[in-house]
Amino acid sequence: MRTIVVASDAPSVRADVVAVAGDPDTEIIEVDSGHAVAPAVDEHEPDLVIVDLQMGSMGGMAVCLELRLEESYDNLPHVPVLMLLDRRPDVFLAKRSGAEGWIVKPLDPIRLRKATTALVDGGTYHDESFQPVPVLAVVSAEHSGGDAAGVDV
Repeated sequence: MRTIVVASDAPSVRADVVAVAGDPDTEIIEVDSGHAVAPAVDEHEPDLVIVDLQMGSMGGMAVCLELRLEESYDNLPHVPVLMLLDRRPDVFLAKRSGAEGWIVKPLDPIRLRKATTALVDGGTYHDESFQPVPVLAVVSAEHSGGDAAGVDV
């Protein structure tokens, strides 16, 4: 039996996650604030924490940083974190906080199922949705001070 802690102050987000991740072999612990995550991890020792980036007074980044800090003091076990992001630029925050995975909203069952499976199995999941398309910019010889070159920006 696996255990997943789902943290969001939005009941609809928790319901979406529970609908996808919940099955007879999974215990879902729902919390509605970031402050409740560390105590839930301490009490239930989950296989995964799914946390919404945007929560009231303690959002997903702060939750993930707290879990990593408590882990470094041997107060909590290591638990993979899947962060639910509101927009593509928030990937930076997920990376900086030490999350093993992230999904950019809107949530869909396929990506959510892939992410939870990957993280519970010890891997990572980095959502490629809404990633900007690379653009090749050509710099002319007169502006580059020498040979013209293709520059990937």
